[in-house]
Amino acid sequence: MRSVNYTSQTGFTQRYAEWIKEETSADVFDLKEAKKKKADYFLSYDAILYGGWVNAGRVTGAKWFFSKAASWNDKKLGLFVVGASPAENPEAKSAMEKVIPEELKSRISGFYLQGGLNYDRMGTGSKLAMKALLSIMNHKKNPTEKDKAMAELISHSYDISDKKYIAPIVSYMR
Repeated sequence: MRSVNYTSQTGFTQRYAEWIKEETSADVFDLKEAKKKKADYFLSYDAILYGGWVNAGRVTGAKWFFSKAASWNDKKLGLFVVGASPAENPEAKSAMEKVIPEELKSRISGFYLQGGLNYDRMGTGSKLAMKALLSIMNHKKNPTEKDKAMAELISHSYDISDKKYIAPIVSYMR
């Protein structure tokens, strides 16, 4: 049995959780629902996956997953992180290496999935942070081509999610 737990602000993480469910027949729980489960609820699962979105270098809701991981010694554990950067961005890989606590790195496999930006569904705080970042990028003296590309990318909503990116997760969960 497999369990996929997630939190999603704009829908990208939820979409990936549902795609993983389709491919692995996993039970899927929104984080609010998962937190209501009794401590021993997840003991019947062989594999437990948590998915969250990147917010200021952290994975939203991952603290819950990391705190539970200590008692899930005999489980296959995975963390998927959904962000706005393309999967091939070296900064995405570097960020993934930082999100799993050192003491859990040997037990939790991490996966980065590209999602996108959806300003219409974004919370006020996130929207303001993105607009501030865009303003900084647009007012930078002597911007690099990378800076210009980033400013263009975050200037509007976009969706670069794709079901094909779950293949490594599906393989790992099986």
